[in-house]
Amino acid sequence: MATIMPALSNSPPPQPHQQHQSMSSGDSPNTIVAENWCLTQIKVIKFSYMWTISNFSFCREEMGEVLKSSTFSAGTNDKLKWLLRINPKGLDEESKDYLSLYLLLHKCETKGEVRAKFKFSILNAKREEVKIMESQRAYRFVAGKDWGFKKFVKRDLLLDESSGLLPDDKLTIYCEVNVVTEAKEYSGQVSPFQSRVPTCRLPDDLEDIFRSQEFSDVTIYANGREFKAHKAILAARSPMFRGMFSHEMRETKFNRVEVTDVDSDVLEEMLRFIYTGKSTLEQRLQSKEHKDQKEQEKEQHLAVELLQAANKYQLDRLKLICEEALYKTLSAESVAEILSLADLYNAAQLKNQAIEYISTHATEVIETDGWNRMVRETPHLVAEVFRALAHQIPGVGPIRKRLKHS
Repeated sequence: MATIMPALSNSPPPQPHQQHQSMSSGDSPNTIVAENWCLTQIKVIKFSYMWTISNFSFCREEMGEVLKSSTFSAGTNDKLKWLLRINPKGLDEESKDYLSLYLLLHKCETKGEVRAKFKFSILNAKREEVKIMESQRAYRFVAGKDWGFKKFVKRDLLLDESSGLLPDDKLTIYCEVNVVTEAKEYSGQVSPFQSRVPTCRLPDDLEDIFRSQEFSDVTIYANGREFKAHKAILAARSPMFRGMFSHEMRETKFNRVEVTDVDSDVLEEMLRFIYTGKSTLEQRLQSKEHKDQKEQEKEQHLAVELLQAANKYQLDRLKLICEEALYKTLSAESVAEILSLADLYNAAQLKNQAIEYISTHATEVIETDGWNRMVRETPHLVAEVFRALAHQIPGVGPIRKRLKHS
């Protein structure tokens, strides 16, 4: 168990650390030029959590025994799960007259080690922060590892009514966490004839604000999950959202959007595309790694679900990415179902490609269950296929050439 043992004060350092980083791209004088350069950018996500314990004076835990909070994270997209734990009567003999307080990394799905700074405080009846303690550097966490303060606050002071730390016998602990997510390096060379304009980071910056949920003004709900978002970005990227927020609709009044026809994982992927112009599907299409049958089926399922969402929210580029992904899965067994989907969601290029595929593989396709189902349920598509066979409509060419950048 890792502990931080400061003296009791407003901001005691767990271990003194005098080095501060304050370098920014604009700090160097313009008269100094180097032929080679490197920028290291450390990304940090900040979030907070409040834990209230009612009837605190009745806690029966003995020295060393623990109370734990529920788990919390930076948002629904975060793979790190944290919790707070306290020892109401101290961690050990040395701290038995104190309340001990720790931040614990409960679950870490992405990587083995995380660095984070944290701040603890107690909120009084006016929701004001008192008894503040914070770490002065980022500590290394792994799953099951905790850092905190063995002597966070004296029990005598805490239980003293005049201190105001336990209004109505409720202890309210407020915690702020700053997690270092990654460090990116950008480097290059400069000649006197080159412009030193940095690479555009707009997609990365917008992805950061989506993950951190800072300044969000609307919440989107789907399948029990919620996503904090920004109306301006959604409206700028999707005509569907623009129309929703431009009128006095329920979504505008309550800043709440209920999505019932899109799976939460698919919605998350769609929102990521809205913010960044990037899609997991497109990355997989560009990858040259071999994919087994299970991976291919997973990719096809995601493409179908995203196609529906992209069509509804009028995201034309995402729709074309889905069309290309489904085009690559065409087979005698799947083409009839894909043609029906393309017709349903107005995917013109995919529809043409599916019809062309059927016209060149007609003997195999008409023996499949998918074809027989299409004959029963969507006979107008069968008529279109026969017209293509009669006129021998040429293909429209690869879909990727028609993709446009957002």
